[in-house]
Amino acid sequence: MAYFTYVAVLAQILPVPDPIPLLAVAVNLAVIKGLLVLAWAESLRGNIFFSVLRDWYPAPLMLLAYREMGWLAPAHHTHKFEQAWIVWDRKLLNDWGLHGLIEFFSPVLPALLELAYLLVYSTPLFSVFMLYVYRRRERVDSFLTLFLLAILIPYALFPYFPSEPPRVVFPGELFPSADTWFRRLNWQLLEGQGIRTSVFPSAHVAGGFAAAFGMMRYLPEHAWVGRLLLVLAVLIATAVIYGRYHYAVDAAAGLAAALLALMIVVALEKRQARAAR
Repeated sequence: MAYFTYVAVLAQILPVPDPIPLLAVAVNLAVIKGLLVLAWAESLRGNIFFSVLRDWYPAPLMLLAYREMGWLAPAHHTHKFEQAWIVWDRKLLNDWGLHGLIEFFSPVLPALLELAYLLVYSTPLFSVFMLYVYRRRERVDSFLTLFLLAILIPYALFPYFPSEPPRVVFPGELFPSADTWFRRLNWQLLEGQGIRTSVFPSAHVAGGFAAAFGMMRYLPEHAWVGRLLLVLAVLIATAVIYGRYHYAVDAAAGLAAALLALMIVVALEKRQARAAR
């Protein structure tokens, strides 16, 4: 609710074209109303249907939260951030040999990285599903709090770091040599669904690590889930740099956002535990 209120307010402040200011208010009021109606409906004798619906209602809202940031994209980019960020990419990929190391295992490792990038969209759904499978549904709220914080922090910061991905600003530079099917699919998806507001911090990286941290914390009895997601998160962080979807600093900031979300949740849980004593 706080995030969608924030976006509606930003739409009134930033220089965006009509009818975005009105649209942001109308859509986000409907979203907030939906959250309140579901909470009220669940409170009626603890209705299990609406309770389960609340577990899955955030899924489409995550996509909406991302798309709404696209509404706030600037008309023109100066690329001042990108010019500073590309320096670190050149060091990492060229001088320190990450690009060559990945392509030494071509086409298998490049394809695996692109697949990992594609799978990031499924991590919250997979995590909630696993909590259901292992009969730990009471932990869904805690997991979603962590995951949503991790991805909404980057989204909220997008307007302050207007930027475009390296594949757009520096076409051809440091590009992968391996042209895999997964890479072509990712590019097609981004052509239709990408936004031009910002790439900093990387919400892909934040979401990948948040899912891993969440499963490690809320499903420790089945450690393979968290470990699998942690491996996936590392692959995603590597993929966004190698595939030129993000700059290295975007990936680092995404990891920082996930760690910040984890620290906030841990602090809240400790406070709740003290209050319950």
